[in-house]
Amino acid sequence: MKKVPVMLVLLVFTLFSQAQRFHLGIFGGLAAYNGDLTDRYFPKKTTNGAVGLTGNYELTDHFMLRAGYTYAVVGGADRFSSDPELVARNLSFETSIHEFSVVAEYYPLNLNEHRFSPYAFGGLAAYHFNPYAYDAAKNKVYLQPLSTEGQGLAAYPDRKPYKLTQMAIPFGFGAKYAITDNLRLGVELGFRKLFTDYLDDVSTTYAAQADLLAAKGQLAVDMAYRGDELPGGNQNYPAKGYGRGGSKYKDFYYFTGLHLTYRLGSGNGGWGGSGRKSRMGCPTNVY
Repeated sequence: MKKVPVMLVLLVFTLFSQAQRFHLGIFGGLAAYNGDLTDRYFPKKTTNGAVGLTGNYELTDHFMLRAGYTYAVVGGADRFSSDPELVARNLSFETSIHEFSVVAEYYPLNLNEHRFSPYAFGGLAAYHFNPYAYDAAKNKVYLQPLSTEGQGLAAYPDRKPYKLTQMAIPFGFGAKYAITDNLRLGVELGFRKLFTDYLDDVSTTYAAQADLLAAKGQLAVDMAYRGDELPGGNQNYPAKGYGRGGSKYKDFYYFTGLHLTYRLGSGNGGWGGSGRKSRMGCPTNVY
């Protein structure tokens, strides 16, 4: 029985010491996308906010493992293009992004001994999206069920319906500053490599108007071609096979912002501790 208190003390000590390797964080910044409806980075009129929560674990002095959830809204619209042909196409979309990611961060400088270090990261993410647009009457319409390019219709066997939850590869870089022993502030830019070209519901060519009308109804026709909504716009639905988008390159979305983290447990109360050497090279507390 005497061994039980000893084991409990050892367990508490182990959990406490390991807790000093955990950091909780919040992220806030901007989000945007590149694809068929915009090819500019952070376009002024379609850039939105992004927020997130992270849990971080120090694997070594130079590697951090980070798991996080990020919420953002991205979108694009032909009406903001400088290309008259794209303006005449008149397509648009928005989508919420719900992303869960796990990435490894590499720091060339040890932030337990230095105030500042650049870093790079890469990993794996799962995200959910659901593109929508507003019809001529300003009603919100989700686009994936409408098969706007014939996805899932018998006449287009090569066009499969796209899944709304998919995998992505997050990667990017940033710089982090140790405000105190436990509090760190980073600024980063992160990209998401996607495996779909339908984040914006635009990719290939127009499906035949008759095919869409028969299979999905008039709303699908209305949302697939919107040039007729413009004053003086072409009222004729494009012929089957006429270019609607470009499938050569996949879509991608990206974030930039500030990442504030706080180390659980206690350090030595100032920068340079946390079980490492201080600026003077003297040992401090250990894990």
